[in-house]
Amino acid sequence: MRFTKMEGLGNDYIYLNCLESVPEDLPALAVRLSRRHFGVGADGLICIRPGRTGDFTMEMYNADGSRGAMCGNGIRCVGKYVYDKGFTQKTRLTIDTDAGPRMLELHLLEGAVDQVTVDMGRVEVSGPVQAEAAGELFQIVPADAGNPHGIIFCPDPEKIDLERLGPLLESHPALGERRNIEFVSCPQRGRLDIRVWERGSGITLACGTGACAAFAAAVTENRCGNRAEARLPGGTLTLELREGRVLMTGPARTVFEGELPL
Repeated sequence: MRFTKMEGLGNDYIYLNCLESVPEDLPALAVRLSRRHFGVGADGLICIRPGRTGDFTMEMYNADGSRGAMCGNGIRCVGKYVYDKGFTQKTRLTIDTDAGPRMLELHLLEGAVDQVTVDMGRVEVSGPVQAEAAGELFQIVPADAGNPHGIIFCPDPEKIDLERLGPLLESHPALGERRNIEFVSCPQRGRLDIRVWERGSGITLACGTGACAAFAAAVTENRCGNRAEARLPGGTLTLELREGRVLMTGPARTVFEGELPL
């Protein structure tokens, strides 16, 4: 089985070409390959399949084998994968996901994809809810950017014990469903500082949908303007609100390729 390891801001996934054939039991395969000390190591597995209505389909699994509807960093790498490998010559693509189709614009550097802009669509932001965890009370803003998030604004995300609080807040009854959790500060109107706890993967260096959810929540609460840089441990995304839709631009990189027995 051939695979490609790719990353966007350190949010890394194992990519499989499933355009003609698909391995059995993808959830179990995701668990086995994602283990960092005993497998390839990744935040999950992404299969590239024929498009349902668009050019290609992204099917993703988290490191624990659970199905993910959408991944902002992962979908940028899908665009790089299909272009760099010659599956398309188009620089504007529609990628089908479990959260619906997403439009990609590929930005080339020396003939290969360097950056990708994703039209993430409309991010739904709900009113804040309160949740108690580890003896602390948090105000959480629910937001949906293709998958569910909980945004917590705070003075300094670096001071948050994310490893302790993340799993407690991820499945908190006040949120109604299992969510990714983002701790966010807005030191300037054009900047967000974000740390992420991803459901199914734990602490990650970045989350594209999480950055979009945090941005939309910050705009809703008038904490930032319609364009901002989202700074995450793995790097920076450029976010823009245009006609109610969030556009996300960031890098996509191939780490290495390899082959494993099924």
